[in-house]
Amino acid sequence: MAFAPVPRASVSDHVFGQLRDAIVSGRYRPEETLPGERELAAAFAVNRHAVREALRRLQQLGLVRVSQGGATRVLDWRVHAGLDLALSLARSGDVLPVETLVRDMLEMRACVGVDAARLCAERGDPAVTAALVRAAEKYGTLAPDLARMAEANIAIWRLIVLGSGNTAYLLAFNSLVAGTFAVGDVPPDARAAELLDVAGHRRLAAAIAAGEDKAAARHAQALLTAPIATPTTAVPRREARA
Repeated sequence: MAFAPVPRASVSDHVFGQLRDAIVSGRYRPEETLPGERELAAAFAVNRHAVREALRRLQQLGLVRVSQGGATRVLDWRVHAGLDLALSLARSGDVLPVETLVRDMLEMRACVGVDAARLCAERGDPAVTAALVRAAEKYGTLAPDLARMAEANIAIWRLIVLGSGNTAYLLAFNSLVAGTFAVGDVPPDARAAELLDVAGHRRLAAAIAAGEDKAAARHAQALLTAPIATPTTAVPRREARA
């Protein structure tokens, strides 16, 4: 296939991005062999070092398997890749070619959030729960500014995940809120049912502060599943390109 020559600045980034997108979009299939370093360098009009660096990054994402002195084979990203792939795409202004990505990310967010709320209520550090109650009270003063409420919502959930004491949840949360990847590409107005539920946020904070784990999980479930239960406008552009 033909590749576009790239600017001299950050050449390995451009090579990496084009190859990543070619693999994720299916232009290169699993177990297919990529062209060799020399051929890729000629196609991109770059040196082999830039190609080698790009291949190394693709391997780190689980998109290829590089054999020492041998062929570079494409891997199935659905089997080998992790959230790092989605983050890499989000930073470049692209997303996974999956039509249900927004729904899928909202569902994952809900699963992590509900259990984090339960654990935060069980393990709650008094300093964290006190900060959470204050944040929930302040949250109501931001209505109806959805953009500011969306930012404050992330701050509230960061406290909850920190209070859960679960490092894996914290790392997943950091991935979910990186850039526009917080909830896929859902604009704040599509989450209005969740964001405008000021009373729900206060009930959640109060349950956690009181150590009521079941109530905390229930309130978290109500908040985090609202965007899933409420039909939203389909997100345009790259998500539906599979």
